[in-house]
Amino acid sequence: MAEPLVQVELTASFIERLESIETFLAEADAPRAYDRLLDGVRRTVIPNLRRFPRMGRCYLDQPPQSAEAMTLLAALPPGAAAALREYLHGDYLILYTLSGPTVYLLSIRHHRQLSFAFAKLWEP
Repeated sequence: MAEPLVQVELTASFIERLESIETFLAEADAPRAYDRLLDGVRRTVIPNLRRFPRMGRCYLDQPPQSAEAMTLLAALPPGAAAALREYLHGDYLILYTLSGPTVYLLSIRHHRQLSFAFAKLWEP
């Protein structure tokens, strides 16, 4: 059974990552790929997360192995790392968290990128 609908909000860090993806794809002469990504986020990702906010895999199900990544996770606010979830959309991995009645899209990266930049996720 579907859960009650929740709000989905894009954080500043998510928007910043989208902008960097747009720049990269424009420089690679692939602006239509960016348009497809935005369309997929609007038509698929957001509606899915509104209906099923816990559908993504818990980020810590496969914890990072590097000392650097573990140090960055340890620096997050208490309980924040355990609340992180991943949503795979095409070639992109979306990091999000559910807080009360709201899903916050925190970051997005191509699946081949090394890691998320955790330091910027909780900046005001």
